[in-house]
Amino acid sequence: MNQRVASAHLQEEAEPRTARLKVPEALPTEDEVKESPFKKLTSAVFRKKVPIQEIVREPTSGGIVFRMTSDEKDIEVLLIQDSKGRWTIPKGHIEPGETAKMTARREIEEETGLKNVNVLSWLGKIHFKYRRADKLVLMTTQIYLVQAMDVKERPMGEKWMKGIQWFPFAEALNLIEYEDIEKLMLIAKKRVRAGDF
Repeated sequence: MNQRVASAHLQEEAEPRTARLKVPEALPTEDEVKESPFKKLTSAVFRKKVPIQEIVREPTSGGIVFRMTSDEKDIEVLLIQDSKGRWTIPKGHIEPGETAKMTARREIEEETGLKNVNVLSWLGKIHFKYRRADKLVLMTTQIYLVQAMDVKERPMGEKWMKGIQWFPFAEALNLIEYEDIEKLMLIAKKRVRAGDF
């Protein structure tokens, strides 16, 4: 193939590629650029946070609720799914005049509908911190080992929950998104197996 034929081939291949390129008819307006998803993302990432004005301590309490499987060889754990879709245990704020143990029982009944439960023993406490507007909230949650005494009693979640369900222990352990609760679940299972309440 001579050079003239080769250059004709190159032009034939180049033309269709050039023809496929689309040139915008007009550049975006300033308002369109301001409203672009990238602009919104960068403004959200780089916006200044309101300085923390106050530190708030919130004592809470809850429980790892379990029941024995029908063959008595393993345990099931009751988990609730919060409004953000995360699986966790029932817990809530300690009211004035309540002990942490009383709160655990009350919160379990309110959040799960289970009335026939036995608060067996204290497992430990976990700490969370998060920001609420200009406040830094330091939350300490006392966690108890709680046995559901009536295996036929059906849990009923509150309206804000996305779900409530009994899970085999291993599955519950995988679903929990909080490492501290995960550790206490392992302690709970060890105590149940040993009968050490």
